[in-house]
Amino acid sequence: MVYALVTAGGRGRRFGGPVPKQYADLAGVPVVVRTLRAFDACPAVDRLVLVVPAGDEPWVRQSLIARAGLAKPLGIAAGGVSRQESVFAGLCAIGEEDGLVAIHDAVRPLVTLRCIEACIAAARETGAAIAAVPLRDTLKKTGPGAAAIAATIAREGLWLAQTPQVFRLGLIRAAHEEARRLGLTATDDAALVERRGATVRIVEGSPFNFKITTVADLELAAAVLGRGLPPPGGGRKGEHA
Repeated sequence: MVYALVTAGGRGRRFGGPVPKQYADLAGVPVVVRTLRAFDACPAVDRLVLVVPAGDEPWVRQSLIARAGLAKPLGIAAGGVSRQESVFAGLCAIGEEDGLVAIHDAVRPLVTLRCIEACIAAARETGAAIAAVPLRDTLKKTGPGAAAIAATIAREGLWLAQTPQVFRLGLIRAAHEEARRLGLTATDDAALVERRGATVRIVEGSPFNFKITTVADLELAAAVLGRGLPPPGGGRKGEHA
């Protein structure tokens, strides 16, 4: 069994729009619905789980999901105060110990079918895989106060992590439970798995699989869709421990 766990549990305070970014209109379709449809269309995915802010569940089910035209079974869970807590809530809603889960940010609506399938295939081999893109810009580090450059960091071997991040259910659940027990936080799920010594494979994603954080990002996503993009992308695999 392969689950897609789509996280839409935040309130999007940095977004600045009239509604949280996951509910914003993107070329006539709410962002979260576009994201769910991407996973619903993937033959490798069996079931969907959507995590939303606590209290939004009835409205999301009646106003968004009822009109989304999804073919696969979908469960809705209430999120927590952080993304990490929301992912854990989604994992608890799944309940199963076997199988895979593809964890994906709801606000990355331009993810491609090829990327989803490549991440799932890689995770079947190693137990953990994430989409990422190689860093192409020069990276600078500033000193105190960010007034001047303190160092230039070599970009070779550096990747920008994306989602989906796909794991064996038992592995990612154990990683989250350990983090809760020890009071650990991480900016993505792969970091919790990495600290346990597991190998996480990288699948090269696409620059179009960006995260909508601001209104400008939403406008960029609309422009990308308006040009008939994104093209099929992703698939080259690397590894890191």
